[in-house]
Amino acid sequence: MTKTLTIRDEVYGRLISVKEENESFSELLERLVAGNDSQELLKSLRGKIKLGKDKKQKLFGEINRRR
Repeated sequence: MTKTLTIRDEVYGRLISVKEENESFSELLERLVAGNDSQELLKSLRGKIKLGKDKKQKLFGEINRRR
């Protein structure tokens, strides 16, 4: 069965940035939701998302705050 999803342009851009070269969107979404282990998901995304220095510092600050 096929379903149509509507997503915002910025979400589409983020999905494209983590999608493997020969991976379908269905495979990507399945990979992203397959595991309950956040740490494994973060490891799989390592090096695939480019952040500017300011955004990276803000992200790490938020992670440390939540710990």
